[in-house]
Amino acid sequence: MFVVSVLFAASVCVTHCHVSGQTLNAGQNSVQQDVYGAEFPYRHRLHPLFHCHDTSPSANVPTSVEFVKAADVKVIAALGDSLTTACGANGSTFVSIAYEYRHMSWSIGGHKDVITLANIFKLFNPKLLGLSPEMTFYGNPTSVSETGFNFAVTGHNTLNILNQIRNMIDTFKSHPGLNFQKDWKVVTLLIGMNDICDYCKNKKLFSPDSFAHHMTEALDLMMNEIPRTIVNLVQIPPMKPLRKIHKPILGCYLRKVFCSCLIKPEENSPELQELVEINYEFQRRLEKLLQSDRFIKKDFAVVLQPFMENTEPPRLPDGTVDFSFFTADCLHFSVKGHEELAKGLWNNMFQPDGGKDRIRTFLEPMKPICPPPEHPYIYTRPREASLTATLKRFAFTLMTLFSSLVPFHSP
Repeated sequence: MFVVSVLFAASVCVTHCHVSGQTLNAGQNSVQQDVYGAEFPYRHRLHPLFHCHDTSPSANVPTSVEFVKAADVKVIAALGDSLTTACGANGSTFVSIAYEYRHMSWSIGGHKDVITLANIFKLFNPKLLGLSPEMTFYGNPTSVSETGFNFAVTGHNTLNILNQIRNMIDTFKSHPGLNFQKDWKVVTLLIGMNDICDYCKNKKLFSPDSFAHHMTEALDLMMNEIPRTIVNLVQIPPMKPLRKIHKPILGCYLRKVFCSCLIKPEENSPELQELVEINYEFQRRLEKLLQSDRFIKKDFAVVLQPFMENTEPPRLPDGTVDFSFFTADCLHFSVKGHEELAKGLWNNMFQPDGGKDRIRTFLEPMKPICPPPEHPYIYTRPREASLTATLKRFAFTLMTLFSSLVPFHSP
């Protein structure tokens, strides 16, 4: 979806500017204003907008993944592609698409004025490790001091995800101040959109079978290697609605390069209908993968978070798309969109399976919820697995009761 486009953007931008961390050596004011977001779209800080009465950790560090409060989480990390690296999120022209605004990313960003999942968790634990502190430039070497624990790589497909996970594991084990065995960690994973964008180029490599295989490998690796971890596996959104996001600017026209398998087919064509079905099949495969307790053990759980499962582009009262939620390439979310993703994910984490919100549109700003007093823990067990566990406990109780009522006769 993205590699060719960013290379092009980089070649344009390099003639104007150079980035190292957040230091620009640019002579063009217009470029600098675009990259840094001269009109930063946030008029309020996070903290006055969201406050919970109970932000305390558990009395003792929990040993079960089913009893982890927000304040018990000490480490936050993210895996994925350009949506998680936040390409172009705070820019206004195509030049900014080559910049990765990791510090504003929905799941891991640490910019103090942006609502991100990491910043919400930081309200419960101010010493949280892993928040992304800076923006980076596509293709440049980066360090953890720039990216935090944002291990996403722009342009990655599902077949690349194991490399990100291995990098994350190695970093966790060596990072100062992180207790690999004892610290509770939250990892957010969203990947698969590039597989759909590239599907028509290699239908076997990017098939639902291949997608499910790589996702299973990824979750197995984390479950077997990382203790005390909750993985948010975010359901991929429907891609077809992105075709509706278009305006006559360079970035939008280049969508045919970014995501050709989605953008090029004619409306109602067999090629488009096939791609839409592949998109739905990807969603079904993730649901099937996580409908049981396959990826749950005492100190580890993978939870499917479905808030984007049916999402449509937000529209203005006149019915037109609200472009303030999107970047200059008409494909990625702006910081305004990232904030809504962050709140949607946070809310899903404190909603039980079967009761998780699915956001139809982000037109109305969501309100983050506080962990309910009756269940202040992150929900980690799918409904089917919970029902199975309950039935097993009930059966055991009945057997115990029955055995106590039946007289014992020795031979």
